[in-house]
Amino acid sequence: MPSKNAAMIWIQPVTLRGAGVRLEPLTHAHHDDLAAAASDGEAWRQWTTSVPKPDEMNAEIDRRLGLAAAGSMVPFAVLDAGGRAVGMTSYMDIDAPNRRLEIGSTWYRPSVRRTGLNTEVKRLLLTHAFEDLGAIAVEFRTHYFNHASRLAIERLGAKLDGVLRNHRLGPEGTIRDSCSYSIIAGEWPTVKVHLAHLQRRYSF
Repeated sequence: MPSKNAAMIWIQPVTLRGAGVRLEPLTHAHHDDLAAAASDGEAWRQWTTSVPKPDEMNAEIDRRLGLAAAGSMVPFAVLDAGGRAVGMTSYMDIDAPNRRLEIGSTWYRPSVRRTGLNTEVKRLLLTHAFEDLGAIAVEFRTHYFNHASRLAIERLGAKLDGVLRNHRLGPEGTIRDSCSYSIIAGEWPTVKVHLAHLQRRYSF
């Protein structure tokens, strides 16, 4: 099991800037924007993903910052072109000795979905992981029944490694099967070109 220090040495909080989006280390200064984002379309009601309720946003920020302090997560606030926080994402399940990590715990306000923002967020995170951190693999996991998320992950160029049966306990007495995807270092040059072509379809 990687030590807290190993994970913290390998991955440091960083600000990543791209076309129409900025990823900042998560802080409580993002609270009001994020609470408003969670209120947009009552995003937390989707049962196949985990979006904090607006009145639980402080607790969710505390949870992620606690995981960051323990060395198992690097959480980000996702800001749009106007500097408004519209969601969250993170590096998580960090395995520093093996240079592997997962991109996950991602959610956005509904009004920015299908705008190209998520593709640019993933491009920034993948570029930093492979080119700055020297990661050998980046993973993505999502609910078996979250078909929109599965399509979005596959559209990035990630490949399905398998289905983790009875992976997590879910809401309302459900048990989640998780689809596990990955992009490995040898695939990154081709995936990078693919993402650049995807982004040409969008204007921010």
